Amino acid sequence: MNWTWFHKWGSPKWFFQKTEALVLWFGFLCLILLVVGTVWGLAFAPEDIKQGNSFRIFYIHVPSAILAQSIFMAMAISAVVGLVWRMKLAHIFVQVAAPIGASITLLALVTGAIWGKPTWGTWWVWDARLTSTLIQFFIYLGIISLYQSIENRDTAYKATAIACLVGIVNLPIIKFSVNWWKTLHQPATFKLTEAPSMAAEMWVPGLIMLVGFYLFFAFAVLVRMRSEVLEREKRTAWVREYLEKKNVL
Repeated sequence: MNWTWFHKWGSPKWFFQKTEALVLWFGFLCLILLVVGTVWGLAFAPEDIKQGNSFRIFYIHVPSAILAQSIFMAMAISAVVGLVWRMKLAHIFVQVAAPIGASITLLALVTGAIWGKPTWGTWWVWDARLTSTLIQFFIYLGIISLYQSIENRDTAYKATAIACLVGIVNLPIIKFSVNWWKTLHQPATFKLTEAPSMAAEMWVPGLIMLVGFYLFFAFAVLVRMRSEVLEREKRTAWVREYLEKKNVL
């Protein structure tokens, strides 16, 4: 198998050139999907039989909760790539994705608390799913703090990569907590092996929101990575040429 494409993505110049169009497409598509999903879910989806309109927080909470776990998984994979193949772009991904992941996890926790008040009668319970998600949020914060506390960049990269690999242990706990322990939290809404348990009018906008959230993450992380690449490569000829074309210099 030819792995040339893999190594090309490790080149800052190659990455920057190939992602310029992707940023625009991801931004455009995520905006459309998030607007469509939000309007459909909040205004046109039917009420839940048991939960009424309070169910509509589902369209923010579920996509954010799923994405929060996916981001950390992507960070762990990038950490392996950075440690094994020593690709600095993989380490940069971990660095820029961590604050986004922490924000998305916080959104999942807050929307979960808002949903829990009318459903469970309380803002917070030390439920297995909620507690493990809170731990995930602290792991994100720990990785951010670890990177910022180490002055040597290469050492910070390695330390945060190892922290990602240690922190990934919490992901299966989040995923299977509703099966391993007695919990108030409902089982997974979207499953690859089973058809959705709700009507299409309710789950389709949820799926649109989920894709929109993923595209938003792709857009946000590419914008931050491109900015970081420009900063780190600012002394190179190709960056100076790029900035001159953009009339920045």
